[in-house]
Amino acid sequence: MLRIPIASTASFRRFFQSSSHQRHENPLGLPNRKGPPPQMPRRNAPIEKRNIANVRKVVAVASGKGGVGKSTVAVNLAFALAANKFNSDHTRKPLRVGILDLDIFGPSIPKLMGLEEAEEPRLTHRGAIIPLVNHSIPCMSMGFLIPRDTTSGSNVDKAVIWRGLMVQKAVQQLLFDVDWRGADEAGEGLDVLVLDMPPGTGDVPLTLGQLVKVDGAVIVSTPQDVALADVRKGVTMFKKISVPITGLVLNTSHFMCPSCSTPHYIYGEPTEFRKVAQNLNAQVLGELPLVAGVSSASDRGVPYMLEKGADEGWKNVMNGIAERVYNNLGL
Repeated sequence: MLRIPIASTASFRRFFQSSSHQRHENPLGLPNRKGPPPQMPRRNAPIEKRNIANVRKVVAVASGKGGVGKSTVAVNLAFALAANKFNSDHTRKPLRVGILDLDIFGPSIPKLMGLEEAEEPRLTHRGAIIPLVNHSIPCMSMGFLIPRDTTSGSNVDKAVIWRGLMVQKAVQQLLFDVDWRGADEAGEGLDVLVLDMPPGTGDVPLTLGQLVKVDGAVIVSTPQDVALADVRKGVTMFKKISVPITGLVLNTSHFMCPSCSTPHYIYGEPTEFRKVAQNLNAQVLGELPLVAGVSSASDRGVPYMLEKGADEGWKNVMNGIAERVYNNLGL
């Protein structure tokens, strides 16, 4: 069920489109900003990393190359963590988990979370953005903030055309100007915030790594050599900015034919992936099979972990990934 917080001042659209505050130091046009604008990382002048307010742990889900299913993994990892079914302490409550989409140019979370038609986020009286909520998980994305076309009422075809400085500032605002406690500002916040990163090693992951205390990075790949080459680059980048590598996930590792029990390695066997993980001294968190229902459920805005009649093998692997991430976080 879709729930949009309404206990707030005004819709975000008005500020984003016409606010005089929309400058390089405030690209999202947030009102009522207090104190100096967010700092920018500069060469030979490191900025002290800080925590995200009202968030205990931060996990970045990244990939060296686009099109490997990173966003799908990020969303389903969030739901697997929230369910907390792997915890041996059955008295413990489900984890409070949120999703932050940091892909400024190609946000996928609105589609994957069934929020493409949702109203723009509201603001707290302090001017912070209130996350949208669906399937009981709060999330925030640049896709929620892009002004809609006045004729179609949609922003799906609208592009964000910004240079690097604007992108870095927008990322900082998404990191530090979202209130994960909810509309009343009295909630408990999050146990885990899952970050859906853009592919590659550009401005966004660099800004994140320099400004935020990230507790772990999950790198997603497919079996092809062209994807694995970029995995190595991604791991190298995170290590350079002192972000610990939680482990690697192999997506679409194999296909199980309905009429047989033999795995078919459509995109190549996972042997090379496992070698890469070993050479990088990185844990293999799991190898997700190719299941048609994952794509169809995602297109409908339903995370596959919530899908009725979902492939149990796929869900078991995802739960195993979530368990290893959970143990690594030390919650």
